[in-house]
Amino acid sequence: MRNGQLKPGYNIQIGTENQFIIGYSLHQRPTDTRCLKPHLEKVKDALGKLPETIIADAGYGGEENYAYLESEQLGAIVKYSTYHKEKSKKWQQDISKLDNWGYDEAEDTWTCAAGRKLLFRYESKELTESGYEIKRRHYRSMSCEGCPFKEACTKAQGNREITVSLKYLKYKQQAREKLQSEEGYVLSVRRMIEPESVFGQMKNNRGFRRFLLRGLPKVNLEVGWLSLAHNLLKKAATDRKLKKAEQG
Repeated sequence: MRNGQLKPGYNIQIGTENQFIIGYSLHQRPTDTRCLKPHLEKVKDALGKLPETIIADAGYGGEENYAYLESEQLGAIVKYSTYHKEKSKKWQQDISKLDNWGYDEAEDTWTCAAGRKLLFRYESKELTESGYEIKRRHYRSMSCEGCPFKEACTKAQGNREITVSLKYLKYKQQAREKLQSEEGYVLSVRRMIEPESVFGQMKNNRGFRRFLLRGLPKVNLEVGWLSLAHNLLKKAATDRKLKKAEQG
């Protein structure tokens, strides 16, 4: 709170279908990335299965989440953090970006904008909090000496080095292709009027901006009551529209 005090907070995740809440979960995490899997697992436990296609914004576009969705054989329309930036002219002309380099799978080498190769050095592994293993491959340029592009490419004194997860690059390419397809575009646009509208109804139209209870179990119940109330009001509004349409 910028005054030396700590303010308890919770990260609420909801899954919606036609603006009805089909599942919710509560997390004590500031970001969304590590909330996707436990949220979907809770929805799966409650409903017995998951929707065929999961649509989410860039806050969920991490390697671990893509791997989870693949293992569950779920269709995924999930952006990654740089998806929109990649479309800009500035990004496409930035010679320091790997997206503007070439990769030779057979040789396992990268070629920079100056045409110089970066060779594989070693592989490192990292375990996430949930136990997922991320493999990163490390490459170094054979020589950056005398390169006219070095100042625009790297601030390093020596040769350019990069660290890459090839698996994450594969997932990003798959996500890119889906998002650029006609179906993917329609679904990603639909997402903007799904959970966002529900949160808007709760916070702005119904004035629910802070929890009344304290403690994770109690707040979890509070979110459940709020979700139930939202669905009942949504159902009543839908029924009124149908009745009015029939009478008209």
